[in-house]
Amino acid sequence: MLLVERDTPEGLLVSVCDESDLGETFENGEVSITADPSFYDGEAVDAEAVTDALARCDVANIVGTESVRVAVEAGFVAEANVLDLDGTRHAQYLRL
Repeated sequence: MLLVERDTPEGLLVSVCDESDLGETFENGEVSITADPSFYDGEAVDAEAVTDALARCDVANIVGTESVRVAVEAGFVAEANVLDLDGTRHAQYLRL
């Protein structure tokens, strides 16, 4: 998984992406997402690092079957809120 952390005026923004999904576009009806390298290409990390980043972030964008699985299993994202796209999964996390 690829992890990027960005400090923003609104707090810590985390992006996580399966390496195999980087640069790809996925669709399901009217929903489309591109795992743009300028946003998602970061440090290759394991599930523990992803979980740690999600625990500290204010907002997260997550693309990829493995990346979303980690977020769901760690309790950051509810399975019911995950989008199944053509070939991958996508979720967003927002701490209120």
